[in-house]
Amino acid sequence: MNSFTNKTLIAQEYPKPPFKQQHQPVPGLASEMDPRPDHGETSYRGTGRLTGRKALITGGDSGIGRAVAIAYAREGADVAINYLPDEEQDAAEVVKLIEAEGRKAVAIPGDIRSEAFCQQLVKEAASKLEGLDILVNNAGRQQFNESIRTLLPKILTQHLRPTFMPCSG
Repeated sequence: MNSFTNKTLIAQEYPKPPFKQQHQPVPGLASEMDPRPDHGETSYRGTGRLTGRKALITGGDSGIGRAVAIAYAREGADVAINYLPDEEQDAAEVVKLIEAEGRKAVAIPGDIRSEAFCQQLVKEAASKLEGLDILVNNAGRQQFNESIRTLLPKILTQHLRPTFMPCSG
């Protein structure tokens, strides 16, 4: 006999493919997706593993970054999220979710492709959170391309290099 608690969701509760095709300009918004992605808003329950910690998460408005921000707050961490200015709507939702857990939320819009912004990002997060224990370099963009050969220069300049710039902050 299977028994499920309120901490477990039955797999049949999740939407199943096929999903209708959707197109959004870059960057897309999770709030405009149908069905809405599950980032743990209702399913994840924390246990206090990060109590008193302070985290900065790049790309914290959507996708994996959003899920990490929610989880970290539910584990007891104060959280700063970074996101592109066009993603303000999604970021505001994440801030509310973090604050609903009784944790401090800091929203810092900006583009991590700018080294100067990365310096500012880390300083601002550390200042507003009164310290910084964890850096999650998550920001990125998924895109389809026929061949890695045509994508490689762009990957290096727009994706890999910016991923590590906040580390130097």
